[in-house]
Amino acid sequence: MDFGQLVVAIGPWAIALGAGFEGETAAIAGGVMAHHALFPVWAAFLATAFGAFIADQLFFQVGRRFRERRFVVHVRQKPAFAKAVGFIERYPTGFILGFRFAYGFRTVSPVAIGLSSIPLRRFAALNAVACLIWSAIFTTIGYWFGPTVDRIIDALRPYKTELMIAFPIPGTCLLAWLLWRRHRQRRRERTNPPFHAPELPGGR
Repeated sequence: MDFGQLVVAIGPWAIALGAGFEGETAAIAGGVMAHHALFPVWAAFLATAFGAFIADQLFFQVGRRFRERRFVVHVRQKPAFAKAVGFIERYPTGFILGFRFAYGFRTVSPVAIGLSSIPLRRFAALNAVACLIWSAIFTTIGYWFGPTVDRIIDALRPYKTELMIAFPIPGTCLLAWLLWRRHRQRRRERTNPPFHAPELPGGR
């Protein structure tokens, strides 16, 4: 099996895994790969939707079954969790359909929904619809922008050596900035106790 056959074989599964944990980046990458005919666009679409759906169902079950575990307690302390609770109480159907399109709500929302009284079947049905819509949008974006990616790569090819030398510089700066932000956040948490969001009544 050569490299091309390997990509065709595991590509959709890699896109599914990436869609579950990385989100839009993996979905767009799947569209770009489909544009290059590494696998059909319908495979990228279904893999993206499948990965996102499974990840959401997993986080839902974690919230429902392990509400006292460290991960769930940590999620409940995030300010976005309190906002998610408010949306769930006021617009449960709309929020399930739309939370994945809102920045900062992707992980906390399924956990918050799992802690609510929304039944598993209702969440699964609405989440499936949302994942299909989300996958169609971002896979199509990647497919349409495939030629643009090709042109960028071709334009940068003469500067390959310079890019290989310069590439570590922004990466190092980004790492330093992330470490500084993490240190600052920890110092702020020591100064101000974490926010404890209200807990929704459990449901089955």
